[in-house]
Amino acid sequence: MYKIILSVSILLLCLLSCRRPAQEQAAENIPGSLFLADPAVFLDNGIYYLYGTNSPEGFRVYTSADLIHWSVPAQDSLALRKGESYGEVGFWAPQVFRYNEQYYMAYTANEHIAIAVSNHPAGPFRQNTLAPIEAPTRQIDPYVFFDDDGKVYLYHVRLANGNRIFVAEMTADLMAIKEETVKECIVATGGWENTQHTDWTVAEGPTVLKHNGLYYLFYSANDFRNIDYAVGYAVAHSPYGPWEKAPGSPIISRHLIGYNGTGHGDFFLDKNGDRKYVFHIHYSGTTVSPRRTAIISADFLPARGQEPDGMQIDTKTLFFPQANEKD
Repeated sequence: MYKIILSVSILLLCLLSCRRPAQEQAAENIPGSLFLADPAVFLDNGIYYLYGTNSPEGFRVYTSADLIHWSVPAQDSLALRKGESYGEVGFWAPQVFRYNEQYYMAYTANEHIAIAVSNHPAGPFRQNTLAPIEAPTRQIDPYVFFDDDGKVYLYHVRLANGNRIFVAEMTADLMAIKEETVKECIVATGGWENTQHTDWTVAEGPTVLKHNGLYYLFYSANDFRNIDYAVGYAVAHSPYGPWEKAPGSPIISRHLIGYNGTGHGDFFLDKNGDRKYVFHIHYSGTTVSPRRTAIISADFLPARGQEPDGMQIDTKTLFFPQANEKD
């Protein structure tokens, strides 16, 4: 069994709960707050690039030198534009990474997953053939993971009897998956993962880290409109699992952070090598959208004995990136 690792004390939880309305009011009053759902940050040559769900025309990109102040592109400036890559509607959950001297964007459109390529992290990301990764069902929320042995895996969500997280090995060009390798990883069950007791359970927004030879799969559970949308994780000895859910989950939730709808983000390392998690929250205590972007510090906490290390979230470091609205 995993040690239950709590990132805050009972006293701090109480204080967060007591002052939550004030926090929400403060967040709403921050000038220039960014409104990107399903966000991801990519660091390249000293510049941070921020992407997320916020445009029906594709994906905008925001840049920053310090993670706090972000330059906003012109309204018609898109890193990936509808018509230049796959998709007509539902541009969700982008991930950007570098591979073979080029930049790739994995994303969702039309409830399918596609991969586009660019020579720069700001885009334009395009496809020679406007097509998604072939799959026998609808699939969303891609996360491309590069293992130490050179194999590349696509963690993603398939929409069949719920939102369920799967993994599959990718081909060398990253344009397809090896369907014979597809395996189910995470299904939301009860407790914190399904607080509304729905028949269609939701586990989505996967991110995978490898630490001390173990695989850590972080995911969000509950419908994103649910105030209990939260982040937990599971651990495995193989990229395929089997996955053992950490009993300390969720590690990000409204009870710990003080805001509703906390989830669907991505880990990244800042310029100092410190780990951060970027995610979204509900607009306010009563309104879901537009979802607001937040960043918080996180790192592995050494465990005792033979237990795996746990993930620790530092709630005191939570902040809201600010946009330069003059653009």
